[in-house]
Amino acid sequence: MATDVRVQDELRAAVLRGEFAPRQRLVEVELCEQFDASRFAVRAALLALESEGLVERQPNRGARIREISLDEAIEISEIRRVVEGLVAARAAELVDDDAAERLQEIGRQMHAALAAGEPTVYSDLNATLHQSLRDIAGHDTANRIIAQLHGQMVRHQFALSRVPGRTAVSIQQHQRIIDTVCARDPAAAEAAMRDHISSVIEALRTLA
Repeated sequence: MATDVRVQDELRAAVLRGEFAPRQRLVEVELCEQFDASRFAVRAALLALESEGLVERQPNRGARIREISLDEAIEISEIRRVVEGLVAARAAELVDDDAAERLQEIGRQMHAALAAGEPTVYSDLNATLHQSLRDIAGHDTANRIIAQLHGQMVRHQFALSRVPGRTAVSIQQHQRIIDTVCARDPAAAEAAMRDHISSVIEALRTLA
C-alpha cells in the first residue's frame, strides 16, 4: 500500500487537477480504495491538506474540498504579490547564464503556444516559468508559502484563463518578468512581478 507521504502527494495532485469539486465530500473508504492506502494514511493526508487550506472538516460529516471565495482569492493574490515579488528579485540576483537562457526559452515557448491557440500548453508553461523562478531564487520559506497559496487558487486561475484577452495581456507581463530577471535587475524584476499579480487581482475582480 502507498505510504502516508505518497497518499498526501497523490491526493493533493488530484485536488489541484480539479478531480474533486469544491465542497465535495471526501469519503475515507473511497479514498482508501482509490489510492490503495490504509485508513490511517488517508486520515493523515486529509489532516495535512487541511493545514494547507485545501480541505476542511465538518462536525459529524467528515472532510470535504474547501471552497475558496472570490474575496479570499483576491486576498491570497495580494499576499502572492509581495512574496512572488521577493522571489523575482532574488532570482534576478542569482540567475546565471544557463538559467537565463532557460527562462528565455520558456518565454519563446509561451509565445508559440499563444500563437498556436494552445491554452493548456500555455498554462503549463506559465506554471513552469514561475517554478523556474522559484528554483533560481532558492528561497525555501517563500516557496512553501507560494505552493500553499497556489493550491488554493487553482479553480480561480482556471476561470481567469477563460477571460477574453487575458492571455494576450499575460504573455507581455511574463516576458517583462523574464527580461528583467535575465538583465540581473532585482528592483525591475520585483516591479514586473508585482505589476503582473496586480493585473491578476484586477482580472479576478471582473469575475465578481
